[in-house]
Amino acid sequence: ALVVMELLYYYALAHQDSFDVRWIKKGTVSDSLIAPLAEKLQDEYPLQVLGGCRVGEISLTKKKNKNDDDSSTHLLAVDTISYSTMDGSTHTITDIDGVVLALGCKGMENVIRSSPELAKLEVFSKAASLKGIDVISSRIWFDRKVETRTPANVFSKFEALRGSGGTFFMLDQLQEDDPSLWGDGTEEEGTTTNEHDEPRGSVVACDFYNAGALLSLSDEDIIQTLTEELLPSAVPKFADAKVVDSWVGKYPGVVSWFSPGSYDKRPPLEGAGSQILPGLKCAGDWVRMGEREHGAKGLCQERAFVSGLEAANALLRDVDMTTTPAEVLPVRDDEPQFKAGVALNREVMKYVPRFWVR
Repeated sequence: ALVVMELLYYYALAHQDSFDVRWIKKGTVSDSLIAPLAEKLQDEYPLQVLGGCRVGEISLTKKKNKNDDDSSTHLLAVDTISYSTMDGSTHTITDIDGVVLALGCKGMENVIRSSPELAKLEVFSKAASLKGIDVISSRIWFDRKVETRTPANVFSKFEALRGSGGTFFMLDQLQEDDPSLWGDGTEEEGTTTNEHDEPRGSVVACDFYNAGALLSLSDEDIIQTLTEELLPSAVPKFADAKVVDSWVGKYPGVVSWFSPGSYDKRPPLEGAGSQILPGLKCAGDWVRMGEREHGAKGLCQERAFVSGLEAANALLRDVDMTTTPAEVLPVRDDEPQFKAGVALNREVMKYVPRFWVR
């Protein structure tokens, strides 16, 4: 219940003049944000980005505590990391200063299962036991424009959802008829980049969360459910639009599930702690940030981003590097009307018995 109230505050009550979804103007997150960032980092710093690789075992070794003359007192340190590439070959990284595990629940489960020495540490074995929720993502191209009241919309209380939650975003409105929505923008034999620049039909991105009951459906049945039931029920004009093309992606157990009782199992930002394994930290929207807790709450990219900065700063502190820590900006203050409502509620609760609390 407390998690629900916290999310209600963060997503709905606070900062009501800020829309909590920002859709990228052009292209995808991968090719418009991540790829340029990777190139910039490799151009400006002596590092290598190993894209398309999967982490295998993370092995540990004992490291003498430099502040203790007793040779029986040791800290743990990351010794080696094995990883596999897209062609199936396996490689090993050695001489490791520090690691940030920026993993979701499924990634954490896979890494800890392959890393018996990490599994011996309770914080990681607990984190690996947490499960995520199933997600289905789809994209539909229509033959005509469909006008909607808002570009971002939510499905709710439809039987066809089978217990899942759903959203749909009008990409042609959010990205303003970007030709790349239709796969254009590159020269092909016999065509020019401007031949298809005129607006065509709507392009809709539909996502389902907690979608376990829908995962067994075929891609065709999922698209049919959307185009014949859900979308026309939400916006009747969809009934007149025909599907030109579609795509469906299924992702079982990949999104953080803040289930009751899961808090104590979520990985701490500090990992096993500076007194045990100082060279390994954790990042992601599901990590417990402790005294570094931030105003960004719950399932959101802002919290994942902030936790990454805080994990990097914590790693710098523990490995004695002289690099300047990253600045973490707090969320802005609540609006005056929200503060007034909180103050009023606090005064009322002084005299009203909290009958719902035992």
